[in-house]
Amino acid sequence: MTELSLYYNHNASILDDLSVGDLIEFPRGAYSHWAVYIGNGRVVHLAGEDNDGVDACVKPEHMFTVCGAKFGKAKVCIDDFWKVAAGSKARKNNTKDDKWRPLNPEEVVRNALEKLGTVGYNLIFSNCEHFAKWCRYGIAKSDQVEQVMTGAMVGIATGLTVGLIYAFGKYFNNNEEETQKQKVEKRKNNW
Repeated sequence: MTELSLYYNHNASILDDLSVGDLIEFPRGAYSHWAVYIGNGRVVHLAGEDNDGVDACVKPEHMFTVCGAKFGKAKVCIDDFWKVAAGSKARKNNTKDDKWRPLNPEEVVRNALEKLGTVGYNLIFSNCEHFAKWCRYGIAKSDQVEQVMTGAMVGIATGLTVGLIYAFGKYFNNNEEETQKQKVEKRKNNW
């Protein structure tokens, strides 16, 4: 059984439930790819020229580009839902609707279509999730990036804290040892 057939019924159900302007998340393992549903089984998404939007073939040299246009990394395009879903278990993801006011469906589609052919990709500042959320909410944010950055900051803070504790411990232990030596010398001198 191929991955496509493994999730076929699930994805067919998701596709039937989609409305124009909905966001779709396609989990790819370490990350999720995002697209905007524009109707008739079609999506608009920021897809890599190396197919990272379709088959998750992300190359390390593309991870931190300054500007995708310079490297020809990704462009906004229209694709069939099934092509983008590939082996992923798709899900409708409008979870930010409770925090941010979604634009009306016509505006979402207009935003998406206005960017067709636009080339540009940056993992941190301009990825497929940024694009999709900008289309729906007018806000370009990526929860995936924020989670990774938060994790990195926690790791750095933890490392610094442990390092400081170690350094202060060593300093105080050295001072305590010095004080002990001074006490011994003082006793010797008093005899």
